Amino acid sequence: MTTRQRAHNSFNVLRGLLIAAATLIVTSSTYAAEITVFAAASLKESLDEQIKAFSAKSGHTARVAYAGSNALAKQIEAGAPAELFIAADEEWMDYLAARKLIIAASRRVLVGNELVLIAPVDSKVVVALTAGRGAALREALGEGRLAVANPDTVPAGKYARVALTTLDAWRAVESRLARSDNVRSALAFVARGEAPLGIVYRTDAIAEPRVRVVAAFSVASHPPIAYRAALVAGKPSAAATELLDYLGSAAAQPVWQKHGFRAAKP
Repeated sequence: MTTRQRAHNSFNVLRGLLIAAATLIVTSSTYAAEITVFAAASLKESLDEQIKAFSAKSGHTARVAYAGSNALAKQIEAGAPAELFIAADEEWMDYLAARKLIIAASRRVLVGNELVLIAPVDSKVVVALTAGRGAALREALGEGRLAVANPDTVPAGKYARVALTTLDAWRAVESRLARSDNVRSALAFVARGEAPLGIVYRTDAIAEPRVRVVAAFSVASHPPIAYRAALVAGKPSAAATELLDYLGSAAAQPVWQKHGFRAAKP
């Protein structure tokens, strides 16, 4: 083989490698996607970790808006470009379903949670969450207020109102509430010492070292807490479907459990 032939062959090999590399780059950039997710505020730490693991595995990334499920559902109704919605209760998922704004076949339950009463970590307050203890709960507030997510609209607040009503304590504290837009704002009131007590999910208390759990509400005192997810109607990407499947998979369970979430029945 002449020197010229060898050079020509080398050039062809190099050209083939460059074409292959260019094809790989185009394919990768075409396949990788950024998914827009609207998720309940109480999922912040756990979902951030889930998406990090999912991104490492799939190459896709996700941009997440965290807020109260009610606010997110209203934004989707107004046309916000979300692909995946994760709500902290059934009502706001039903709200979108009734308006045909989610893909019904994609809807599923991901995880469950628990409702707890919290106080600042250095507080010595003791409160028993048993029936007829409304006066004791109000007394424990002193001159302060009970921090809760808005019980009229936000899932955590609605669960809190039902639980307090079941325990015959709602009337005793209704006028002493510090209402917030979402459960993480209620958590922050207590963490900063602006409220002596608050009602949040157990996972919120685990995520905030400046609070402690005073007591847990009985599961019989309120409806089961279950986080539901669904693809938003329109044209969600294949990547959004992959993420939804991943969040409900066995691979995702250790992270949910690490952050205090529980298995939930559909």
